[in-house]
Amino acid sequence: MGTYAIIETGGQQLRVEPGRFYNIRHFASLISNELEQNTKILIYRVSMIRRNSDIEIGHPWLKGAVVKGRILHLYLEEKVTIYKMISKKKMRRKLGHRQKSTRFVVDSIFLNGEEIYE
Repeated sequence: MGTYAIIETGGQQLRVEPGRFYNIRHFASLISNELEQNTKILIYRVSMIRRNSDIEIGHPWLKGAVVKGRILHLYLEEKVTIYKMISKKKMRRKLGHRQKSTRFVVDSIFLNGEEIYE
């Protein structure tokens, strides 16, 4: 257990570590036209940071904490199929959609201007 942070983005909380990639349904602060490959992103909604045995918890977010990363690529998730049928009424409806997702990699975690290493 080295260094990690818990961030909030896209309506969910993620435990992120430097050098790893993660999939997010949508970034709330970015417009889909601006999302391109190698776009640098800064995430300020950091709830908690752990480095070795020190834990810092924000209420609701840590002040001065930033997670820096970049977007790897955009993609569509697997198709979700919804099938609705009402027997004896001869009603059948089949719908489906593919959710847009973004894969990004975390480059570094900063707290009060200094980078946190493992």
